[in-house]
This record gives sequence, structure tokens and C-alpha cells, in this order.
Amino acid sequence: MLPLKILSAAQIRILDQQTISLEPISSYDLMERASRTFVQQYQKEYTDLDQQTLIVCGPGNNGGDGLAIARMLYEASYEVSVLVVNLGKSSEDQQTNLKRLHKKRGVPIQTLSEGDKLPDLTNIEIIIDGLFGSGLNRPISSYWEQLITHLNENPARRIAIDIPSGLFADSSSRGIIFKADRTYTFQLPKLSFFAPENAPYIGRWTVLDIQLHQQALATQTTAYSYFPIQAAAGFLKTRGRFDHKGTFGHSLIIAGSYGKIGAAILSVRAALRAGCGLVTTHLPVCGYEIMQIAFPEAMVLTDPHREVFTTPPDLGAYAAIGIGPGLGTNSLTQAALLSLLKKAQQPLVLDADALNILGEHSDWQTLIPKNSILTPHPKEFSRLFGQTTNSFSRWKRLQEKAQQLQCYILLKGGNTAIATPEGQLFFLTVGNPGMGTAGAGDVLTGIICGLLAQGYTSKEAALLGTCLHGLAGDLAAVDQQMESIIAEDIIQYLGKAFAKLRTYHG
Repeated sequence: MLPLKILSAAQIRILDQQTISLEPISSYDLMERASRTFVQQYQKEYTDLDQQTLIVCGPGNNGGDGLAIARMLYEASYEVSVLVVNLGKSSEDQQTNLKRLHKKRGVPIQTLSEGDKLPDLTNIEIIIDGLFGSGLNRPISSYWEQLITHLNENPARRIAIDIPSGLFADSSSRGIIFKADRTYTFQLPKLSFFAPENAPYIGRWTVLDIQLHQQALATQTTAYSYFPIQAAAGFLKTRGRFDHKGTFGHSLIIAGSYGKIGAAILSVRAALRAGCGLVTTHLPVCGYEIMQIAFPEAMVLTDPHREVFTTPPDLGAYAAIGIGPGLGTNSLTQAALLSLLKKAQQPLVLDADALNILGEHSDWQTLIPKNSILTPHPKEFSRLFGQTTNSFSRWKRLQEKAQQLQCYILLKGGNTAIATPEGQLFFLTVGNPGMGTAGAGDVLTGIICGLLAQGYTSKEAALLGTCLHGLAGDLAAVDQQMESIIAEDIIQYLGKAFAKLRTYHG
């Protein structure tokens, strides 16, 4: 499975028109195909035919979809009623579907005009939203705002066709938005689906393939892509019978300070579990015995200082270097990081306190070796690159900084965003809230560093590392529940994560 393009609303309209022209297919038949695909997925998830379902339909093609879906669900013996919103002129395909639905005598159809009494939703168990589609470019206001508020306040399960009404597809939204528990979107995900502030409106989303023309899709260019975990399977390397530890690279992880040696242990252990052949860790003296006892597979170099990092070792032996977990921001450590940045020729994986130091010394950022990987969480990102007002402005800055620094920047979160030096932005949804636990980021640093050392490119290491990390967390959650996950569990499930990825590669 390849990454999915994320197109703007305008591009999606062009893609629809090109499909109509190139296939060729009528716009009405394309609407039928989309609606049929929606209904097929709906039937898999909602098997109770007796649930009272209300489909709210607007005047455009989103409403046309809703009317077609109502007809198809009725034909499949679902209990369906329809609320048609009167906003003046309707699209031709919407009118055609309304006429077809009127012939289905068993489907109650109510028309709602501005100023009418809001509909009685008593006994309604499911509300399907087909009011306003992805073409909406201004906030919903006045009476229709009241209608959506009324729908949101009802205890019924709420489902959106393509996109929740009121949500902008590719920019920050304002005003009232339909709060969907479930969104079935057509062909490609919308950019707005990846913004944390939009999560209460989208619920769980699924992409439905409505077979838009692949040639037309190929001509659409975008900087944004959705990267499903299956897409990482093709990155996995195959090991030969006569390969050995030297084949799989040697990484250096500079981590830990007094009271935070555990961060170093997690990173080093994760690097080896990710397949790295050799791992050396550079620690303050206080961590030497702890590491040797806790994780004897690691080799240990000690800093001259007992409690903090002050002096980079010779870097020539290492294919990749990770720095930051548990490091602290002591002034001596800051000077040592600067020295490392000046010396390093190989890509770095920069995390945690290494990023916090770079946030205090923004002029040092230009010294980061090209193709390095930065792994900030949102607060670290703000310290590095300044505050932003919403996800869309943050993504724009993420792209700009990755291009300026010629590095990969991995913005961690419920949806991870990875920016490349070329200006691409990949979104990943793997992982779960149980991974919001101490040390999980240290594990990610180790995984990525271990992959880099094995010869994966920085792009592959960032994408594959994120997928392995999140997939291991998801597998751990199945066995142990989210509340009980600790960072060590993510490491323990890495083997199963590799195995799961290989099933996608065939």
C-alpha cells in the first residue's frame, strides 16, 4: 500500500471532473458509486436494521449523496427518514436523487426552511450528516448554526458523509461544526482530519475507495500525504545468512544525567531491538555501573564528569548518533552539544534536552548536520521554532524549518507529522494514547538511531521508526490495555511489530 495523497477541496473537485471526463461516467453515476460504497461499509458496521436513522441532506452534492444513501439503506430494509434543507437552488444531481427517493413511499421526507421549528429528534438513534460537503468555505451561521447545534445535542450516534458539515477541508475552521462519531470520507483523507483540534468533530474516520480515475489522480501534485503503516513494509531489509553484527551498523547514543540514566537505558535497548548490530552509549560516570548491570549488551563510554555530559567522544566509528534523552540542560552540557554539532559529519537523531538546548540557542540550529532527524513533541517544537496559532500554521512552519535546515523533523503527537528537506509532509496515525508515558520518546529515539545505523536513509528511518514504535504500542495495548503501557513494553513488542509489518509486505 502506497502513501495516499492529501488534496485540497479545489483539487478534489478537479479530480471528480477529470474522472467524469476520462472514465467516462456521468456525475450522477459517480454519485451513485460513492453512495453505494458508503452503504456497503455502513452495512458492515451497523447491522441493526431497526435503528431509527435520520439523514440530513443539504442542497449540494453532499446532500445528493445523502439522498442516494437514504434510498439504498431503505432498499436494504433499514428504518430511514430524511430531512431536506431548503436553501434555494439545489444541484441537478441532488434534485434527481430527491425525485427518486420520493418514489420510495416508505421513506418519510421532511423539508426544513430557514425559520422553521427545529425538527423533533425523539427516538432518532443515528443521524447521518449530508448537509454541507468539502466545498464549504465560510462558517455556518444563523438558523443553520442552530440546526447543527440541535443535531449535536441529540444523544444519537452521528455519522458524516465525506466530511462533517462546517469543517473546512484544508484550512483552520471557525464556527459551528457537526460532531461526528464516525466519518466515511471518499477516496482520500482531508488535511483537516489530522489536526488535533478537529478530533471532536471527525471521530473515527475511514477512507472509502470510490475509484476516482488513477491517471487523473497521478497528475495532482501535493506536499501532503497520509502514510499508513502498510506503506512502511516495503522499507524492511532482508538479512543474509552470512551477515553479522558489523553488517548492521554501530550507533552511539549520548544520553542520561544524574537521576535520568533510565532514559539512556531505554534508548540503547530500543536501538538494539530495532536491529542495530552494535550500540555504544556515552554516559556520565554515575551511569556506568547502572548501564552495565541493567543492559550488558551495550558498550559504555564514560564522560569525564560524574553527573552530566560535558565532552563528546571521538565520532568516527559510528554510523548514526542519537542525543538528548535524559541529558539535562546544564551549561556544560550545552557547550558539549555545540562541540558535537561542529564535529559530527553523520546524521544525528536529536530529542528531548538536545532540542531544548537548541531552543535556547536558535543560532546553533544551522550547525545540525544535513539529513539529521529532530523528534520534538509540540511543546519542544514551540521552544525550537516559536508559537503557532493552530495546526495548519504549525505544519507550514514545520515544512519551512525542515527545508531551511535540510533535516527531517518528526512532530510527535496523536497524529505524527514528518517533514522532509524537500518540503513534503507525511501524516501517520499509528499509535495510541497509552503511549503518552514517561520514556516513550526515548524509545523512539533509540529505534530511529538503530535504523539509521543499519543503512536506512533518514527518510526511511523516520517513517519506519515511527511505524514500528506506534505499532509496538498498539500491540502492547491489545494485551495490556492502554492504562498499563510503560515505555519498556514498547521495546518488548518491537519484534511483534516487525512481524506484523512483514505480513503487509507479503
